[in-house]
Amino acid sequence: MKGFGFLVLLAVLYISWVFIDTALNRPQPVPPSTTVNDITGLNSIAVNSVIAPTSLNDIVNSVKTTSGKISIGGGRYSQGGQIATENSLHLDMRQFNQVLNLNADKKLVTVQSGITWRDLQSVLDEHDLSVKIMQSYANFTVGGSLSVNVHGRYMGEGPIIRSVQSIKLVLADGQVIEASQTVNPELFFATIGGYGGIGIIGEVTLHLEDNTRVKRSSTVMDIADYPNYFKNSVLNDGDIVFHNADIYPPNYQSMRAVNWSVTDQQVTQSKRLVDTHQQYILEPALAELVARHDSFKWARQYLLEPILYRFDTVHWRNYEASYDVNQLEPNSREDYTYVLREYFVPVENFATFTESMADIFQLHQVNVLNVSVRHALPDTGSMLAWADNEVFAFVVYYRQGTSEAAQQKVATWSREMIDSALDANGSYYLPYQLHASDEQFARAYPKAKEYLKVKQAVDPKLRFSNKLLERHFISQINNLGSSSTDE
Repeated sequence: MKGFGFLVLLAVLYISWVFIDTALNRPQPVPPSTTVNDITGLNSIAVNSVIAPTSLNDIVNSVKTTSGKISIGGGRYSQGGQIATENSLHLDMRQFNQVLNLNADKKLVTVQSGITWRDLQSVLDEHDLSVKIMQSYANFTVGGSLSVNVHGRYMGEGPIIRSVQSIKLVLADGQVIEASQTVNPELFFATIGGYGGIGIIGEVTLHLEDNTRVKRSSTVMDIADYPNYFKNSVLNDGDIVFHNADIYPPNYQSMRAVNWSVTDQQVTQSKRLVDTHQQYILEPALAELVARHDSFKWARQYLLEPILYRFDTVHWRNYEASYDVNQLEPNSREDYTYVLREYFVPVENFATFTESMADIFQLHQVNVLNVSVRHALPDTGSMLAWADNEVFAFVVYYRQGTSEAAQQKVATWSREMIDSALDANGSYYLPYQLHASDEQFARAYPKAKEYLKVKQAVDPKLRFSNKLLERHFISQINNLGSSSTDE
């Protein structure tokens, strides 16, 4: 206990010294209006101009009255230049953010694509309704979420495309097209998960769920025991709404599974939604400690979380889905930044992949803060589907340096991780840093040729562009077909 007391004292002193003194006065550099960057701060891109549409007509006019490249950005949480490219007209969609129609009886909502999940939740909560599928945090825009075909912690679900009824799409000639699984299905399946390459998502109609109370439970286990635990205790339990399992670094031998199940018990958190504009001091400070010292990784696993998970906790579903990414935002990203990677592996290959993952992270001394495991059902429609079978998703949250040498180091182990996922018949996620080779991309996304055909048909001048599209499509139109493999 003396050691524990010393550790706590050290943490308190460290937080007081480094963080509390500066957290309320963080420097917030404002880039020029013609510079676009993402949350990592690693991808500053000079665009020609930025406009912020507030109506569908604004979007149509911006397309019709210009002839050059167009890039599209929402919350700017993609991390590899997926939101912009040089010399483009950049559409900042965040002011295009209205709820257009809510049919509570049919559990359908139509929104402008720049609305954030959190703003939508404020409307839905008044009707005891919830978003069906979204990320773990609510800062992202709906249109951006569709563009990367997100998933979350939802059991019995998968990619967000499974919850989309229809979209309105502005094409490169300014034409407005409706698309769904039955109306213009090629456009629908190319646009969702299409990273802004087909057109501009204008309006979105989503299926909703009831807002319910959910109770938390958790189980700690050896990593080897997780597949059987999931199969026997989670997979067929229809009451579980949210599920994830955190693998503890730096040993990657133990994990904590967390379930949130429907309950009629009274909530222990009276708020129905997480407050917006809340100041976060403790959470980023603790994350910084875990990143800087392996001793705090140990303290998180064996001291902090056993205390936190000891208490019965009941939330509203909307509260549990309305977390703010600012909980994780560091005091500074100048020398170090916090980044994500994600890999998708068939459920039967969990053990093979996790063993390889641990070897790679330890060999390269990757500063991993957490690996969160989620479950996803197949996506059999979207052309850039990240999984056409049942998978576990491995969301890796890590810290890296911002120097060129540090970025090169990340590129090396990132490609090794992609190979590991591919060798396990899996894939990797595209919204992050662009380190994959053309061969790796072709193996992970074998339907890319179909996507490219649709893009060439509706955007023959390749107006819609960004760094991801340039990396794997626009600059390789002539050789993508030869480097991809037919299904």
